[in-house]
Amino acid sequence: MNKITKLGVSALCGSLAAVSAANAGDLTVTGGVDMSWISLQDDTTGNPIGIGSNLTFAGSGELDNGWGVALSVALANGAGYSNTNVVVTVPGFGDVRIDQGTSGTGIDRYDDVTPNVWEEAYAVGAGSGIDGINGSAGGSTIELNPKDILPDGIEAMVAYSPKADGSNAADGATSGFSTSQMGSGYDVIVSATDAVHGIAGLTVYGGYSEINQDETNGNYNGDKEETTWAVKYALGSFTVGYQWSEEDLGLSAGAREYENEGYGITFQVNDDLSIGYNNYESKQTNTTSVTAEASSVQIAYSMGGATIRLAQGDVDNAAYQTAAMYDKEVTTLSVALAF
Repeated sequence: MNKITKLGVSALCGSLAAVSAANAGDLTVTGGVDMSWISLQDDTTGNPIGIGSNLTFAGSGELDNGWGVALSVALANGAGYSNTNVVVTVPGFGDVRIDQGTSGTGIDRYDDVTPNVWEEAYAVGAGSGIDGINGSAGGSTIELNPKDILPDGIEAMVAYSPKADGSNAADGATSGFSTSQMGSGYDVIVSATDAVHGIAGLTVYGGYSEINQDETNGNYNGDKEETTWAVKYALGSFTVGYQWSEEDLGLSAGAREYENEGYGITFQVNDDLSIGYNNYESKQTNTTSVTAEASSVQIAYSMGGATIRLAQGDVDNAAYQTAAMYDKEVTTLSVALAF
């Protein structure tokens, strides 16, 4: 006999002012749209015009006991569901975040922390197919951020997912049965600023993730593990950064490991104009190891609620393929409007 125990936490959002007669709440709606034109050299682009829209509902309030509550619901293109998270702020401890969707928790927050003025080197439209780190963020997670009990300059978070690749579930439901080999997972991340190490402008990052996998199923021979460390240094108008990460897939055949290195440098010309360069290499360990590499020069200019970005990117061995067709050059013009 299977017994299901349900533990529920409900928030009534018809009016956040109803949280308490003595404590008012706020509900805001923000949105924006990104429009792009992409040109691939010596390749078939098709229709180069792209549009991406987003809409976010955010609410906040305070309970009678002084706990803060914040809700965020994000909608992507065509009002498609993107992410929902609830953050409960407990005075004297910090934040408890329940996250469901695609926004970063755990080590996914550090997938690429090198500085850029728009996007990562591998994300400017060339279809690099480069594999990064995301930890347990693929499933619904609970993340603890004990910011009130940590010393100044230290930020640390712990995220846990009972099913690291489980689908999202409605209140009172589960993600359902899955034959996937992936089970529960946890992430630990930490960063330190000059308040700890004494070097002004320097931030140090580190993270680890482990996801349980069924070794009796398929060609799995261990758990999935991800590790990363990074440094970022800001001096005047310049910011530079370097990051290393490794992903062990726990497989005995096929792609078994990815080792990544990335760096970036940006220069803030003035309050509105920025330029930058990014490079990212990812080595896939397989029957034959292949290194994919992406680099990009970017410029961004803001005026009010509008931002214009231009990127020139190059990718070698996209998707870890060595044929000539997987070496690409791309030019992307993007205009973003925020409302």
